[in-house]
Amino acid sequence: MNLAIDLEWRADNPASNVKPCKASSTGFHTWTEGEIERFYATHAVGTVAHTAMTLMLYTGAARADVVRLGRQNLASGRLRYRRQKTIRTNGLLIDIPVHPELGKVIRALPYNRLTFLETDYGECRSATGFGNLMRKWCDEANLPNCTSHGLRKAIARRMAEAGATPHEIMAVTGHKSLKDVMLYTSEFNRGSLADLAIGRL
Repeated sequence: MNLAIDLEWRADNPASNVKPCKASSTGFHTWTEGEIERFYATHAVGTVAHTAMTLMLYTGAARADVVRLGRQNLASGRLRYRRQKTIRTNGLLIDIPVHPELGKVIRALPYNRLTFLETDYGECRSATGFGNLMRKWCDEANLPNCTSHGLRKAIARRMAEAGATPHEIMAVTGHKSLKDVMLYTSEFNRGSLADLAIGRL
């Protein structure tokens, strides 16, 4: 309706005073530590599933980004990439240190791969195809509520529990607003943060 005003099709927006419906959902399920352990117990080191899990869990990359990551994104112990979601505005640059657990997985991968998660035919996976694979891998681990997007929330939760500030979390996940970060970290362990806060006091 605002576009109709811009195009001079209408003089007003009759929907401007409509209050949005309140969502009762908190969005995608955030992986728990137990669920992460179950996935790793089901999918051994060296499998594509294990590699994918580690990439997402220690980068916070969305599935559209994680399928494009490769050695070209590594430099001086850091992983750098631009988010596909923001590509129309030159892409938000993510620049994070490579976690030791992720480093071990990357070092074990063949050097001639185009991307870390390329197919058996040497091609880059699609975001949709990767999402379907994650669904399959989660089902094999008996994790019906877990999704690839839930891992973005899991790393945000982990960082919050470790005492990271919202701005520090945003630097890893690529969120542009504090509101989004607060939503992603809504399921953190408040007890552990309270311990940190009282310790600082």
